[in-house]
Formats: sequence, C-alpha cells, structure tokens
Amino acid sequence: MIKHIVMWDVQGDTPAQKQANRQLIQSQFEALRGHIPGLLHVEVGIDHSHVDYACDVVLYTEFDSQESLDAYASHPAHLRVKQTLGAVRIARHQVDFVSTSVA
Repeated sequence: MIKHIVMWDVQGDTPAQKQANRQLIQSQFEALRGHIPGLLHVEVGIDHSHVDYACDVVLYTEFDSQESLDAYASHPAHLRVKQTLGAVRIARHQVDFVSTSVA
C-alpha cells in the first residue's frame, strides 16, 4: 500500500475567506471517492490547533500500488481538482511512502 499525504496553507485576507478555501479543498478531494481506480481511502482534515507552524489542510490517501498513485496524478478528475484549487493554495508539502503496517 502507498500512503500519499499532502498539506496546504491557503490564501485568505480574512478568517472567513481562509475557512472557505479550507472547505473548498476538503469538498473537492472528498468528491474523488469512488472515481479513481486504486484509491482505497480519502480523508481530509482541517487544522484546529491554530498554532503558527501548522498547515491549514491535510489530505491523507491510501492507494493499492505505486502504479495507482502514478495514474491518480494524471487522472482527469484529479487534474480538475488541481486546477480548481490552484489559486487558493500558497504552500504545499507532500510525503508518499510505502506502508508495511498491518491494520
């Protein structure tokens, strides 16, 4: 299994704008459920710690293989999400790793 984790900081001149952008990211990625072959799990979290070094949003996904993650990167549904969200993010961090843990 491949775990793909992405974190973003979002734009917003006011707390309400930042929250709207956080929720946009959440809804866009949650809408991918069932549309990407090999995507086993999608979870989107919005930070509630409000510490100065925290990212605003985290995407946690699990894929059945590296090939599925690679295909996700160029899947039309994912590309539409990336295009929609391109203007709302100001920073992005990513980690992909092979998981050997058994649930």
